[in-house]
Amino acid sequence: MSTPDFFRSRLDAMIDLRHPLAVLATRMPWAAIEARLAPLFERRSRDGRLSEAVDLFGVSSQELAGGVSAAGRPRLPVRLMVGLLYLKHTYNESDESVCERWAQDVYFQFFCGEEYFQPHLPCDPTNLVRFRQQLGEVGVEELLATTIAAAVQMKAVKPAEFERVIVDTTVQEKAIAYPTDSRLLEVARARLVQLAQRAGLVLKQTYEREGKRLRRRAGGYAHAKQFRRVRRVLKRQRTVLGRLLRDIERKLSGASDERKAQLRVWLERAWRICRQRPKDKNKLYALHAPEVECIGKGKARQPYEFGVKVSLAITEKQGLIVGARTFAGNPYDGHTLAEQLEQSTILLQDLPGTPQPKTVLVDLGFRGVDDEVSSVKLIHRGKHRSLTGTQRRWLKRRQAIEPIIGHVKHDHGMRRCWLKGKAGDALHAVLCAAGYNLRWLLRAIVRLGLAPVFFILATLQWLVTVTLTPAPACWNGLQRH
Repeated sequence: MSTPDFFRSRLDAMIDLRHPLAVLATRMPWAAIEARLAPLFERRSRDGRLSEAVDLFGVSSQELAGGVSAAGRPRLPVRLMVGLLYLKHTYNESDESVCERWAQDVYFQFFCGEEYFQPHLPCDPTNLVRFRQQLGEVGVEELLATTIAAAVQMKAVKPAEFERVIVDTTVQEKAIAYPTDSRLLEVARARLVQLAQRAGLVLKQTYEREGKRLRRRAGGYAHAKQFRRVRRVLKRQRTVLGRLLRDIERKLSGASDERKAQLRVWLERAWRICRQRPKDKNKLYALHAPEVECIGKGKARQPYEFGVKVSLAITEKQGLIVGARTFAGNPYDGHTLAEQLEQSTILLQDLPGTPQPKTVLVDLGFRGVDDEVSSVKLIHRGKHRSLTGTQRRWLKRRQAIEPIIGHVKHDHGMRRCWLKGKAGDALHAVLCAAGYNLRWLLRAIVRLGLAPVFFILATLQWLVTVTLTPAPACWNGLQRH
């Protein structure tokens, strides 16, 4: 508790405590969240290291002490940072916009644990980046498990509903431009020229003007469907990129060790782009995001999507998300089921009296994996003849996951992932699922008519005060007349 401020009004006196976000702020187990995440943010011991210094007497070496340091700026409250991540994906905000909205919205501040209104930004948006990185996949899964626990604690979902889940996969697209060969070749050329100049390498030729001209010609020929001319331009672009790559490799010895290591990474990616052909497998679709896969889900409006495959698991009746996991390499849908059920089991294991999933409803993309998930009953349309009447009724709920996938994408940010690398894909998918669950809880609070305990006590106290306070004499005189 902070020191009382007599010159400012408290937030709980300024807002409507029956607002769903205010009610949710009182129902979330913030103490448990801080206790579980505390080990991820404790200061770690560091070993000492030798440092050489040059003075008037020559070169001398000294050992810098290690251990746990108490220096540095104190960390921001865990509840504040977790609350910002929750709000970011609940309302589909960016790191910058959620901080700006927090400084204006009293309900956002009350949800994050503030007692008085703060007219400034809660933190720099880059703090959210570092906080996500320190959380890791284990930390964000704790945030998702907390939303499930809150739903059980508020009795918005019955524990028996976790016995049957629906599982399906979708694609979380990466924030990259559409990968045409001409664009990839030009981006690789421009990036290598930039890195080589930073490293101090004097290139024989940068092909700056010719590269831009070839890029424009390829776009015009492709628009006019003159594909023979497009292939001729692509051949010249590959020749230009190959010359530049060999020139950099010959002069690489003149760069520092740090620059060499950085250049070798980009050289390897550029050689992949230079050598790959349209029919090749394991192509590189983005120079800055080599983890991107080309995934086809059979959509007429969008035959190919460029990103990573994501598996979602929801409860069969209420549609609460109980699992979200990414799978690199575009595996067959059925081969993702065992790992998805493993994650759902881990998220539900700490809930008292909650059964583990026993029945899984899937589509035909999960056929042939009954032996891999022998601990659960797999139900899909291909087994229609062998299903009982009850199981057939369950199967009619299989399509309920499709609109949920649409909401997670459009309303909570899974449509496009801006985070870096495979780790960023995994964190983003789980946080989007947590954002959907929080919006689900806000709707459940309105549906069930939940109100905070102290609001009910304040109302009862007001009623008792009004009932027991004697009426004034003038009121008694009016009653007699």
